[in-house]
Amino acid sequence: MAARSRQGTGLRPDAARNRARILQVARERVAAGDNSLQLNVIARLAGVGVGTVYRHFPDRHALIEALSVERFRELVEQARAASSAEDALEGLRGLLRFTLDLALDDPDFATVLSSAGDARARTSQMKAELDEAVAVLLDRARLAGVIRGGVEADDVRRLLCGVEHAVRSGEGERRELYLGVLLEGLRPPR
Repeated sequence: MAARSRQGTGLRPDAARNRARILQVARERVAAGDNSLQLNVIARLAGVGVGTVYRHFPDRHALIEALSVERFRELVEQARAASSAEDALEGLRGLLRFTLDLALDDPDFATVLSSAGDARARTSQMKAELDEAVAVLLDRARLAGVIRGGVEADDVRRLLCGVEHAVRSGEGERRELYLGVLLEGLRPPR
């Protein structure tokens, strides 16, 4: 009977409501400028016990990954559009710029994007979808002779995370210079 009462998320309806409320409160905290996302504070503001929060999100990173789902959807959609752009290099340039903007706008998303280990299977799945779309774009760019061989989607993601770190730790107006250096480094050797 309990299995029949579960929603599409695999959670009982009350558990799904609690999870949604926790995520809503976490989003509100981030929007208010509080990126600490202390799980005990989230629990209190969501009106649930701290054990309930930990059942859904065993640590802060798991909560951040759950909050990053929408960003990943946007990014995967953008990567798919870039992979079908008429000019593969311009598609790649636009995707890099879009990704960098997302990462600079949301440092927690940047952390999830660059993380080698994922707390949630959904995050790993979204990274795989992103890498798949970027791989199509890279294959097209290689065929056009505008990027070097051997560069994989995961490499591009990690390199871009390095650019994000450089922009964040330095002067923001260097963003275009750093993106240009990355793109030039992706081009075939002369």
